[in-house]
Amino acid sequence: MTPGAPYRWSDEVAMRAFVAQTGFGLLCAAGPDRLHAVHLPIVWLDERRIGLHLHRANPIVRHLDEGEALIVVTGPHAYVSPDWYGLPDKVPTWNYLAVELRGPMVRLDHDATVAQVDALSAEQEGRVAPKPAWTRDKMTEGLFERTLTGLVGFEMRVAAMHGTAKLGQDKPDAARAGVADALAAAGDHAIAALMRQPPA
Repeated sequence: MTPGAPYRWSDEVAMRAFVAQTGFGLLCAAGPDRLHAVHLPIVWLDERRIGLHLHRANPIVRHLDEGEALIVVTGPHAYVSPDWYGLPDKVPTWNYLAVELRGPMVRLDHDATVAQVDALSAEQEGRVAPKPAWTRDKMTEGLFERTLTGLVGFEMRVAAMHGTAKLGQDKPDAARAGVADALAAAGDHAIAALMRQPPA
């Protein structure tokens, strides 16, 4: 990620909150044969550790112990027509919110993997309240443990966090408002709201 100065997002507390709220990312790792990538749910274990799990048969698993990995979390995004600025000589662009997390991966043991799965499900179940929360206790006895044999838990020890909030900050307020209005009219309310109040 190499955002221009107006678009650099440096508030780590806000970036962690964005990652937590999104709860889903793209994990990337290099192997000797090719680059590997997988979309997956993620959860903060603490301020510097991200927990995740993968199916044991996923080819990326055997490369996660070999060095640094990358997780990309993407938020609202939208195409921006230059006509919406109300200014001459502008070009089309894309506005978006994204965070990159980099660091070494550590394979979790059985108990830590169970704790990671519990933390992930608890966080997500909290978002669908007032439905009674699902827990693994609702499963047939022994089935969760059998399911767990097909999974491998990892944590990323986040060594670096970089954010981009490309939301027209280099444009005059009136031009940015015009784009936000056009995006909202097209149904892109989330990115429109961010353009009206970009994160720090």
